[in-house]
Amino acid sequence: MTSVAEPTHSSRLAPARRPEAGEDQIHQALSRLRATFASGRTRPLSWRIGQLTALVRLLDERESDIVEALQADLGRSAHDAWFGDVASTKAEITYARKHLRKWMRRRRTGLPLSLQPARAFYQYEPLGTVLVIGPWNYPIFLTLGPLIGAICAGDCTVIKPSEHAPATSALLARLIPQYLDNDTVAVIEGEAATTQLLLEQGFDHAFFTGGPEIGKRVMEGAAKHLTPVTLELGGKSPVIIARDADLEVAARRIAFTKLLNSGQTCIAPDYVLVEEPVRDKLLELIASTLNKFREGSTEGLPIVNKRQFERLASLLDNPGGRVVLGGAVDEATLSIQPTVLLDPDPESPVMTGEIFGPLLPVMTVQSLSDAIDFVNARPKPLAAYLFTKSRESRERLIAEVSSGGTVINQLAMHCLVPQLPFGGVGTSGMGAYHGEWGFQTFSHRKAVFVKPSRPDPQFIYPPHTEGAKKLMRKLLG
Repeated sequence: MTSVAEPTHSSRLAPARRPEAGEDQIHQALSRLRATFASGRTRPLSWRIGQLTALVRLLDERESDIVEALQADLGRSAHDAWFGDVASTKAEITYARKHLRKWMRRRRTGLPLSLQPARAFYQYEPLGTVLVIGPWNYPIFLTLGPLIGAICAGDCTVIKPSEHAPATSALLARLIPQYLDNDTVAVIEGEAATTQLLLEQGFDHAFFTGGPEIGKRVMEGAAKHLTPVTLELGGKSPVIIARDADLEVAARRIAFTKLLNSGQTCIAPDYVLVEEPVRDKLLELIASTLNKFREGSTEGLPIVNKRQFERLASLLDNPGGRVVLGGAVDEATLSIQPTVLLDPDPESPVMTGEIFGPLLPVMTVQSLSDAIDFVNARPKPLAAYLFTKSRESRERLIAEVSSGGTVINQLAMHCLVPQLPFGGVGTSGMGAYHGEWGFQTFSHRKAVFVKPSRPDPQFIYPPHTEGAKKLMRKLLG
């Protein structure tokens, strides 16, 4: 259950100004990290495992501090802070520690007959010094998650936490130097200008989690130095409810996921497309489930700051359709009731931009085909969800809808599977991470070809006789 924290002393209501890192601080940090990387300290498996172990210790020993920071920034309950940020991060580390030795091994490959005798393999090597730009909505999990991949790869890392989660940003700046190798990881606090100043330093990779508009600026800043980027963005993730779906399960999973972090989750269900014969029953179940999960509370859910509150409140100004549940907003506490909208105008702001809050539009469709057409007429989502008992319907969604991930009869939980790549496509992002995919993102896959000096057939070299040319065509053509 997602609870509403008391707003007293909350930084989301009275945000503290974060310190802006200057050029000297950034240059000193980068010089230190680059010198360490050049020394080779981060390459051994033992160093990587040691840093991952230290990160687990940070999460275990400082969980109460993390909970306090997340309550201040997001109004998050202690249980939700543990579930959304602490437990998920520890699970990533546990998986990485178990499999990292295997990921680091050389991989032998075959060879064309014409190039034998020889050996060919590829191996992963660290990129160097990388930049991780964290978001505010899950500021521990989505900041330390990429760091896990960078540590596994053997990189040095600059972390830029989100200024919109100031308490968590300050906590990371204080704790990371206490637990991790201070010559290999640096935390730089600041706002948008700091991010751009960092990008001007020419990192070996930049990893950003946030919205598409800021993602464009990150990509533009990185392009000046040809810095490769991973962009974990968002989008309107649809939930399609087929007429044969288990409606009770669908309603529970929609309500649960939409309540998490007040709907401020990049893979939260953004809108529902439901076949008309089961629409009314689904609406009834969603409403009753939301009330049950919140134990009858009529209070609003906390929104991270005034800017996001005003944006969400504006989405409720004449969206068309009908409010089925909720709809109340409270500017004094920056909170909004869980709200269900039935059949809003498809061209209204609530249906054209990512919601990122506790609002749930429900659109009526006549068939699965209509639902697929509706999704495909819009930018590619970060996730596409379908509730159905039909294998044919499942395979249709997988084949016909392009999305960062596809989930059947569940919501959002694919991001907790370290064996799966997590990332977007199109405007919902580029690149992927989690598990081995994070290791690969922060590594260079280097090809190696080893040839003995002998034999050394002379027909390869010029001048070429006609016979040599024919033989080369036969062997290489």
